[in-house]
Amino acid sequence: MDSKENALSNLEELRLRLDSGEMRSARSLIADLRPAELARLLESLPLQERAVVWEMVDPELGGDVLVEVGEEVRDGLIEGMEIAELIAAIDGMELDDLADLVADLPETLTQEVLRSMDQQDRDRLHHVLAYDEDSAGGLMNIDVVTVRADVTLEVVIRYLHARGEIPDGTDSIFVVNRENEYQGVLLLTRLVTQDPNLSVAEVMSTDVDSIPANTPSENVVWEFENRDLLSAAVTDKDNHVVGRITVDDVLDVVRDEAEHSLMGAAGLDEEDDMFAPAAKSALRRSLWLGINLATAFLAASVVDIFQATLDKIVLLAVLMPVVPSMGGVAGTQSLTIMTRAIALGQIDKTNTRGIFRKEILVGIWNGLLWAFVVATFTYLWFGDYRIGAVIAGAMAINLVAAAGAGFAIPLMLKKMDIDPALAGGVVLTTVTDVVGYMSFLGLGALFLL
Repeated sequence: MDSKENALSNLEELRLRLDSGEMRSARSLIADLRPAELARLLESLPLQERAVVWEMVDPELGGDVLVEVGEEVRDGLIEGMEIAELIAAIDGMELDDLADLVADLPETLTQEVLRSMDQQDRDRLHHVLAYDEDSAGGLMNIDVVTVRADVTLEVVIRYLHARGEIPDGTDSIFVVNRENEYQGVLLLTRLVTQDPNLSVAEVMSTDVDSIPANTPSENVVWEFENRDLLSAAVTDKDNHVVGRITVDDVLDVVRDEAEHSLMGAAGLDEEDDMFAPAAKSALRRSLWLGINLATAFLAASVVDIFQATLDKIVLLAVLMPVVPSMGGVAGTQSLTIMTRAIALGQIDKTNTRGIFRKEILVGIWNGLLWAFVVATFTYLWFGDYRIGAVIAGAMAINLVAAAGAGFAIPLMLKKMDIDPALAGGVVLTTVTDVVGYMSFLGLGALFLL
């Protein structure tokens, strides 16, 4: 059974136990789940059931669960918690997870949490919070193991034994000089397989670059993907090691970006609670519905310009939705490719012209192909080659325009610091509708009247 099916099974089983009043059995099921599984379970429950299940969660796991749930769900859970409960929940959390949680708390709660910590942990937390949460510094954990290059492997092994434990996800130890400047990594596999009398300098890897703390999170993902990293050192502007990022941190970023793209395409926020009150959700969604309505009126105004044409040639009204619909699909294909390429950092000044040329050529080829198809179908349907020629011409024009718009819109929105995944679809729909109606009805007025 895969994880998705397992999650659904847990949800169904939990509901059965709750409905039948088997609270002890329900607690047992909840106790067997990991924090991430508990988070998905809580997000899948209506508000009343969620509150009951949250009470059953082991307090020691509470903080880890709060980090995993969406922001709106987290806010709802925290609202029902006493300060003492929240402080108990975050006790013992990994510093990077704690930083993610504290960054989203109200100021009053943040101050209470900070006061509950000792000075050392407070300073460490402030150090992480000093960086943007969507940067390498915001993702990092400052619990790192460092060694010097001039010591032997035997000394390193004794040092690790004296520590008693190493941070989770450690696959390598960072090598630094006396000033804590990054020099390379000592892989644990080499540490335990090489002659212990060798020095760290003789077996360390110097070709593994660190990641600057101000690196955007999407670039961190790129580094891990293209360098096949399991962990990486994070350094400040002076090349001092300030923390480390592990692959589980990167997977969180990948998941968040995927959810953001999916929800953003509909003008929604991935942090939204699907069980939030209907009035609250309706108000949130109304913004993009209003924007879409405004663009629809813009397209309608184009149609109104050619009202006389429609009155005289009623057949145009029957065929009118075809052109903007095809343009919308073609434009969405280009838009999706460009939005993905921007997210992966594949677009720069050196390749935009080539991509634009390719998208326009695709638009031309598809425009000619489907113009022929729709012209043939229209002639067979209505027996008028002129109407077939008009819709064929409009189809070709709109598919080329859609390809160009799908290419240009994400670049323009990115330059304006607007997320292409969030606003690209609305802008594209406006362009393909306006160009589609204008070309179809304009050609109809020109050649059929």
